[in-house]
Amino acid sequence: MIRSSSPSSRVRRVLAAAGAVVAASLVLAGCAGGSTTAQSTSSATGDGAFPVSITTGLGTTTIESQPKRVVALGWGDAETALELGVQPVGASDWLAFGGDGVGPWLKGAYTKSPKIINTLEPSYEDILKLKPDLILDVKSSGDKDRYSKLSAIAPTVAIPRGGANYLATTEQQTTMIAKALGKVSEGKELLSGVDQAYAAARKAHPEFDGKTAVIGSYTSEGFGAYASADSRAQFMEQLGFTIPKQIDREAGKQFSVSLSNENLDLLDADLTVILPIYVDASKAEADPLFQKVPSVQAGHDIVVDDADVSSAFSMGTTAAIEWALKRLPDEFQAKLG
Repeated sequence: MIRSSSPSSRVRRVLAAAGAVVAASLVLAGCAGGSTTAQSTSSATGDGAFPVSITTGLGTTTIESQPKRVVALGWGDAETALELGVQPVGASDWLAFGGDGVGPWLKGAYTKSPKIINTLEPSYEDILKLKPDLILDVKSSGDKDRYSKLSAIAPTVAIPRGGANYLATTEQQTTMIAKALGKVSEGKELLSGVDQAYAAARKAHPEFDGKTAVIGSYTSEGFGAYASADSRAQFMEQLGFTIPKQIDREAGKQFSVSLSNENLDLLDADLTVILPIYVDASKAEADPLFQKVPSVQAGHDIVVDDADVSSAFSMGTTAAIEWALKRLPDEFQAKLG
């Protein structure tokens, strides 16, 4: 649903949850329950030869044997493991989906629910109780202290080498996790599937090629925009759109930039897409300065009021991307005219 004036039920639930403000700030910048003993459903199939060593931005991690008990803490790490056929015993729910902590594109993927682990400040005691033999923290903060504490519990796969915090690409995240799980071939298949889905969308919509697009956010603190290093912007680029260079210049090494009233025109493009974060979409639409942005005046804007669509944009896993590709390109076409 697009441009609705009523907040979704998920947004209302998330607003009521503790830590919503912190989560919102992380979503703009980038980006719990009973015990369980859910096991990996995979065996050493395909490329499952161990030991394997993975070079990360915080050191080299060696995994001696096929992981049986995986804890997935990074943004989308649990979804990636699930897509590879491995069910984490513990996982973090970054976007407050509730339940098993995954989006509707992976509903029912767990046969037994994971222990939900806090996101920004995980309970190391809870993780220790799960007795993991592998911890995934790929799309995460890159905090050295966090990595040290996790590595003391089990081999930990951290952010990519040379990567920035919360900026692991879909390819990096999938490739690193697939290697850690002994699922290299399966990882390649997932990435190939996404490439094919993007190619099909580009073929169906050649009008996107060369058009500019801005993916913006709207929170209680105002508007922001995502730089080309962010997965939301990369989604648009894969469809043929380009991200205005001025946004990257303003963002610097960050993957988003907060916009003041004075530079709100940075939202102007052939297509402007706004993702409300814990805020009713109607508030963004009613903002008088937003209404003055040229693309908004021309009707070439979309304010997304479907929490699942917004989450699919934000998650950036292969399953979320393919789910979004079935829903969004036609909406983009309609707004381009």
